[in-house]
Amino acid sequence: MEGDREKAALEPGNSDSALISEREQRCAEFASIAGCDLAVAQCYLAENDWELERAVNSYFEPEVESLPQEQPLTNATHPSEEQAMSSSTCIDLTNDAVIRQAPVDSSLIPLNQEDESHFSFLSWNIDGLDQSNLQERARGVCSYLALYSPDIIFLQEVIHPYFEYLKKRAVSYTIITGNDDGYFTAIMLKKSRVKLISQEIVPFPNTSMMRNLLIVNVNICGNNICLMTSHLESTKDHSKERVSQLHIVLKKMQEIPPATTVIFGGDTNLRDKEVEKIGGLPSNILDVWEFLGKPEHCRYTWDTKINNNLQIPYTSRLRFDRILYRAAVNGSQVVPQSLDLIGTEKLDCGRFPSDHWGLLCDFDVIL
Repeated sequence: MEGDREKAALEPGNSDSALISEREQRCAEFASIAGCDLAVAQCYLAENDWELERAVNSYFEPEVESLPQEQPLTNATHPSEEQAMSSSTCIDLTNDAVIRQAPVDSSLIPLNQEDESHFSFLSWNIDGLDQSNLQERARGVCSYLALYSPDIIFLQEVIHPYFEYLKKRAVSYTIITGNDDGYFTAIMLKKSRVKLISQEIVPFPNTSMMRNLLIVNVNICGNNICLMTSHLESTKDHSKERVSQLHIVLKKMQEIPPATTVIFGGDTNLRDKEVEKIGGLPSNILDVWEFLGKPEHCRYTWDTKINNNLQIPYTSRLRFDRILYRAAVNGSQVVPQSLDLIGTEKLDCGRFPSDHWGLLCDFDVIL
């Protein structure tokens, strides 16, 4: 369809200025999606007959070597530390072969990133520990990141090759990680929008799964915000440690100076009864999903009824991934406005980018 409009614009009687204007608009859209400058956008569009979707896919679909042998994890609940360490030694995501990714929906072009009254936030367990189709799934994740272009991104289950790939492709972001090896969390900050102030890693003293709390202090839209992400202990058998880690997170959120907004997001692995067991959240800390009226469309972030990545022979629908929020007591307010799931479309390999859905949240800044 885009090609048909191009041909129509070139027919006798049609104005060249209309074609130029349309191409300029596509360059601006491409640059916004890809986080690149207009010259790069023009190059990719010209090479792809000025078709936006094709050009964006071309930009985010580098070549990649096939794994010598793809071995899916057989433990559908949680891999051992040894498995996690070995998974980061045999995968190369940074080479260059074409691979199809999640389709780009041009109706979902990101909002104006210069709007100081708004910012976007994403939290996603990207399941880097599952080596099956890892290259294509990594490309799929990055296609979604490019499409929505969040100002702030929280990732869990990042492995070192994934991190190297993100550094290579997500050049418009500053990336802070919660560890150096194994698997870990990461926080990504859009350089043009978010100013990094400080960072800290808080260890979980009794974890058996390499878990910790990553804290990053930033300024965005003129507001000081403390960002926190974690991947709390997994599986039913580790409920006691998981709840202990939740206590550490909530305590840290409470200790942040009251003039600062606090946003925590991550794969909590929490069951509702575990939150009830501790008497619920403190009165000044809100669960964003509950704050927004418990929207049914994003109730479950780990849903084996729909997501068959792990091929689990039973249905489990849980809200493992959560966003918690503590408002500042004075000054302008950062207020959650909407919440959606991402990563819900299968890739060409027949699998989803992750066994978790991502949570995309929009925040308004109210003076």
